[in-house]
Amino acid sequence: MKPLLTLLIICITMSACQDNLKSTPTPAITYPQTKTVDTVDNYFGTEVKDPYRWLEDDRSEETEAWVKAQNKVTQSFLEEIPYRDKLNKRLTEIWNYEKVGAPFFEGDYVYFYKNDGLQNQSVLYRYKKGETEAEAEVFLNPNTFSEDGTTSLAGLSFSEDGKLSAHSISEGGSDWRKVIVRNTETQEIIEDTIVDVKFSGISWKANDGFYYSSYDKPKGSELSSKTDQHKLYYHKLGTKQAEDQLIFGGTEEEKHRYVSGRVTEDNKFLSISMSISTSGNKLAFKSLENFNLPLCPVIGDYESDVYLLYSDDKDMWFYTNHNAPNGKIVKATYPHLIPKYWKEIIPETEHVLSPSTGGGYIFAEYMVDAISQVKQYDKTGKLIREVELPGIGTISGFGAKEEEKELYYRFTNYVTPGSIYKYDIENGKSELFRKSAIDFNTENYESKQVFYTSKDGTKIPMIITHKKGLELNGQNPTILYGYGGFNISLTPSFSTANTIWLEQGGVYAVANLRGGGEYGKAWHKAGTKMKKQNVFDDFIAAGEYLIKENYTSSDYLAIRGASNGGLLVGATMTQRPDLMKVALPAVGVLDMLRYHTFTSGAGWAYDYGTSEDSKDMFEYLYGYSPVHNVEEGTKYPATLITTGDHDDRVVPAHSFKFAAELQAKQAGDNPVLIRIETDAGHGAGKPTSMVIQEQVDIFAFTLYNMGFEKLPNSK
Repeated sequence: MKPLLTLLIICITMSACQDNLKSTPTPAITYPQTKTVDTVDNYFGTEVKDPYRWLEDDRSEETEAWVKAQNKVTQSFLEEIPYRDKLNKRLTEIWNYEKVGAPFFEGDYVYFYKNDGLQNQSVLYRYKKGETEAEAEVFLNPNTFSEDGTTSLAGLSFSEDGKLSAHSISEGGSDWRKVIVRNTETQEIIEDTIVDVKFSGISWKANDGFYYSSYDKPKGSELSSKTDQHKLYYHKLGTKQAEDQLIFGGTEEEKHRYVSGRVTEDNKFLSISMSISTSGNKLAFKSLENFNLPLCPVIGDYESDVYLLYSDDKDMWFYTNHNAPNGKIVKATYPHLIPKYWKEIIPETEHVLSPSTGGGYIFAEYMVDAISQVKQYDKTGKLIREVELPGIGTISGFGAKEEEKELYYRFTNYVTPGSIYKYDIENGKSELFRKSAIDFNTENYESKQVFYTSKDGTKIPMIITHKKGLELNGQNPTILYGYGGFNISLTPSFSTANTIWLEQGGVYAVANLRGGGEYGKAWHKAGTKMKKQNVFDDFIAAGEYLIKENYTSSDYLAIRGASNGGLLVGATMTQRPDLMKVALPAVGVLDMLRYHTFTSGAGWAYDYGTSEDSKDMFEYLYGYSPVHNVEEGTKYPATLITTGDHDDRVVPAHSFKFAAELQAKQAGDNPVLIRIETDAGHGAGKPTSMVIQEQVDIFAFTLYNMGFEKLPNSK
């Protein structure tokens, strides 16, 4: 009887699980017709066809019609998913809680950002020092910038006395910005709007004016034309933008893709950073007291990264990874700033350093296997204390002005919503300042870090998050997320959107791939140029680990990534289409032979190399470029490509061409769809309403194509 009873229980359990799964296949989709053109490029004797080159023209009526047709097909498919509205309702409920940022101090006021819950953009409030938050007034409300919420606040800076502000806005998610100057007392706009600003901060020189950076406006499309000569300008209040002083750039000798200027806190120096790619920079200083003096160099090549951390008159503290791949802090005195004059203050350690300053101290944040650790030092490098953090996770915001006695930082991890803590700089005590009000029970979930082995034997960390008590039966819907590039580290961080995935019993795994910054410069370089395949191998091995350990199986695995992570997904799904059921490439770099010909794409060459560098580099890029490695007759996973029509960083043509290739060559029944958000860019500043619907569509598409006819936790 016992064997029969056991068998009966197993059958009942399996039947209950299968109730949520589809019994019929997804109907075939009729994709919009995408014409081909006879376009061929010759790379070192190899002819490469580019039949969808016409989709690169973002201003053509043909491209516009193609976008509308694709969106119509995609929305028709998504509308048929029976639980799409239920997911939208639940995520909207979760999202609808008050979100308040850490306070910061400018002039006579305390400022903070707040979102009531579902506002498209957070609002900037303020109250006078000595008053309370209850007496706060609105200072800037980005929700009034445009009717549909697609114009966002993209930057904000205050003059030395806090009586003036300059804020930048982004329209439709574009990287091109406008800068508006206001009197903070009257809240009146006092200057003409500064236009055509891009990849720029706003750094005030006392109360007189500010420095900003931009490119010459392209003659062709603003969204896709190449921009490669960045310039630093000074805008003096009371003058026209046409009269702005060119400080650096504009000549062949001073030609850089990225230039930025920053005034020291005491207003004595202007630091100028110059780079030709996203890694490595030159750094030099200009005396604001004697502007006729020549630039004073710190580092004159692009082999390492360096920036000013703090200055006290002519004494300057720098962060650098020059001869220190994990980073160190050094000190020098103007004008003797080059490396031979450096005095080491905080030496390199085995962990990656990300320092900040506040209240006269240096706060050294270290990444220990992607987890935050903070140590407080004085300016001589003497250790004051290791800061006791609220838990294991990620901290941010550990910085303040020189005269401040306290600072505010944020703590989070994959199961802990971000909370703000107040830190007493002198005694080292932290206290909870504001806890997240989200409707999410942390106690029901868990995260754990594992280390798995990649193809070449390298150990790779990965953090896996899910409900407590998860059964390792190989049938759990799982999203594997990765990035693996540009020295960017993926550290534990709570996502409001991911809550509905976790609530449905989903597993969320984040792999810390090579190419990132988790273990310093060497880890970054191990995933660049002709070592880029390491990144894809690391990601594939992560998926194989999740399957081997029975978290999931190929039928329930989705891979997800954005931007460089979109490339990761594109390369992985074309190399191993059998590994996953669903692929979710977002705003991806997918045409590796032409990426450098659009906007600022040439600046990514440090990580990728370009097809023009050499025959070997061309062949390497051609070997993994997702657009060029879609093969006729292959069964690719269900794919939802997402992008924005105003993305002028990774132009949408990458996604358009990849979608066209997949739709033309897909052999199986899995759908290949592209979701193109209108009036949206690379992601920053996207209104809440857009974010919620996009996340819902991604989760609904993923579950539906894993075979779930009902939500996994449906009773």
